[in-house]
Amino acid sequence: MSTAFAAYLAGSLSSERFTFIDIGCSGGIDPAWRVFGDRLRSLAFDASLDECERLTREETHPDVRYMGGFVGLNADHPFTHAAAGKPPQVRNPFARTSAARAYHLKRERMATATLKEKLHVNAWNLTKLGDPKKPIIVPDVLADLGWTDIDLLKIDIDGPDFHVLHSFDDKFDRLNILAARLEVNLCGGTDPTEHTFHNTDRFMRDRGFELLALDVRNYSMAALPAPFAITSPAQTLTGRPFQAEAFYARDPAGPDWRHTVDAMSAEKLGKLAAIFSVWGQPDGAAELLTEFRQRLAAVIDVDLGLELLAGQAQVSREKADSYASYIAAFEADAPSFYPPPN
Repeated sequence: MSTAFAAYLAGSLSSERFTFIDIGCSGGIDPAWRVFGDRLRSLAFDASLDECERLTREETHPDVRYMGGFVGLNADHPFTHAAAGKPPQVRNPFARTSAARAYHLKRERMATATLKEKLHVNAWNLTKLGDPKKPIIVPDVLADLGWTDIDLLKIDIDGPDFHVLHSFDDKFDRLNILAARLEVNLCGGTDPTEHTFHNTDRFMRDRGFELLALDVRNYSMAALPAPFAITSPAQTLTGRPFQAEAFYARDPAGPDWRHTVDAMSAEKLGKLAAIFSVWGQPDGAAELLTEFRQRLAAVIDVDLGLELLAGQAQVSREKADSYASYIAAFEADAPSFYPPPN
């Protein structure tokens, strides 16, 4: 993950901050966003009171705050009524996976494990939790704080994610949200209230966002376990696609969304380019810099920004070409843009 361009942009902000809302913050906020330094402002939520207390004790940034408790949706929200009595997900194969089996094998000793050990195996439900009957409605908290401009939203709570997403239903434009990172389920049924990728994707597209990336997690069946892809019992190197991290953002360079840039300040547009870059989309960030060069020139040296992004795009090369040389090589149909002949 490259943060070079984001760090450069952060140092160029003069009137705006980078505001990040993290719903499901176990382990702490993504350190990539800390490159914004004193321009960072973050509010993070988690159902584990133990974890929020730990994070609060260890946090050194004065504008990064944690709130413990289950996050949810107002009882009178139309989506709450539409989903009433329905399971949040059907056709869920998790109980048959090697991850579920590994968790079961560890569960007995988890009762006496440390907080760190519990969270390492995603046993957050064995920690001290908030009251599920008193859910936190995040947009209401933001309104109470007077936060009216949000750059990035993340939701990953292993449960009613789609309900929580609906709490922002009519607020994406009012809060000027640039991007959202959402955990989605790649299994499930066809009910429109179910927490599945196809429902989430439709919801986000209806609200003016495009899918930038989909980080798919495979889970093997317990009948023949595959090696785990990370150090805790979760996704595996092979297996069926089970969940994913879906990365959504505004796309002002797209012909259907050109009008959206009119509502963005130059610094807001620069922050969107920074999000693209951190999310491994230096090409998308470069498109913003070239399409809106004149506006962004009020914030950054656009040519220097393009050099940083070109370096990110060539991270696998021993020596990176300049942006101009890189583009010239592509225009000349250079062999370096293709794999070796088979």
